[in-house]
Amino acid sequence: MKHEVTLLVRAQCHACAAAQTDIARICTELDVAWHTSDVDADPELRAEYGDRVPVILIDGREHGFWSVEEPRLRAALTG
Repeated sequence: MKHEVTLLVRAQCHACAAAQTDIARICTELDVAWHTSDVDADPELRAEYGDRVPVILIDGREHGFWSVEEPRLRAALTG
């Protein structure tokens, strides 16, 4: 099954930038589609996730937040 990763971020967020670097590397290695979405551009996203960015969604479901747990993310994307 092909997965899709969404990374919820906001501007001027150092943790978001670090997570984006990790997600880009991992998803490129595993040939998994991914994109970012700015929580501050969507009131619903901001209300739901604004206090926890960066947030990693896999196929629209929350996988984790604040940092990338690489072994866990790889397992979810390859399992």
